[in-house]
Amino acid sequence: MIDLSCNIAGISFKNPIVMASGTFGFGREYSGFYDINKLGGFVGKGLTLHPKEGNNGTRMAETAAGMMNSIGLENPGIHAFLTQECAYWQSLDTVRIVNLGGGTLEDYRTGAELIQEHEQSVRKETGRSSIDMIELNISCPNVKEGGMAFGIQTDAARHVVRAVRNKTNLPLIVKLSPGAENLAEMAIMCEHEGADALSLINTISAMKIDIRKRKSVFEHGYAGLSGPAIKPIALRMVHQVAHAVTLPILGMGGITTAEDVIEFIMAGADAVQVGTANFINLRTGPDLIEGVTAWMEQEGVQSLDEIRGIIKLI
Repeated sequence: MIDLSCNIAGISFKNPIVMASGTFGFGREYSGFYDINKLGGFVGKGLTLHPKEGNNGTRMAETAAGMMNSIGLENPGIHAFLTQECAYWQSLDTVRIVNLGGGTLEDYRTGAELIQEHEQSVRKETGRSSIDMIELNISCPNVKEGGMAFGIQTDAARHVVRAVRNKTNLPLIVKLSPGAENLAEMAIMCEHEGADALSLINTISAMKIDIRKRKSVFEHGYAGLSGPAIKPIALRMVHQVAHAVTLPILGMGGITTAEDVIEFIMAGADAVQVGTANFINLRTGPDLIEGVTAWMEQEGVQSLDEIRGIIKLI
């Protein structure tokens, strides 16, 4: 019998298909299109300590092989999420992951503390969980350090990972930036600082120009590129990181087909996250689950463990 399940940091996933942050809202948005409990899990929209309105001007633009976005972490803030969404999350039978962002070290620390306290209270009162894991987004601007990103420099990232790790005992995934100065070094640091898993890659900084207005399409100049265009890069980075650490990995970057999922698993990913494809096909989640199952049947593969990380370099 074919088994799609996987275990990441002690959390059991029905299958390796996880919807990525920023493309799946808080789950409700897709629940009218299919039973989202079929998914391995999903990551909610990125949350910051305080509500954010996001960037002005153009926020999204299509490219030849994907899309660009400059949303600016628009979100209702952690307090609103905990009071308005967690009851719904508690009703779901899939892995629910909070994406925690921030602009300062204190934002991350306080945000993690609030999530931890809320989840402890919920579990004590109801005996059930509403949040299974935290995904730490360290690709946000670090205002206190002159605009450098936490996700670029290993030493800066170390402070955030350590601060959040000290505030929560929920399984901690660290989402790595493809712009890190040394990605393998960053991954090893996360493992040393107590991360339970890694997810990669975030979007790649890119540019689109309006040739009639003679300026960038985006108000902030650059925006994040995602979709099929970045898949080969993401696949290479997942392969490199999988060989640098023993942590489980959620690979992402341009996954749109079941064959893409299999490639990431072969590169060393334990599960995958799917983002841009959700905007192309609202039923991407169940379609990928069915596609991966069909591929395994055709290839006589009973468990993804049989092919995970099988790609070696000479």
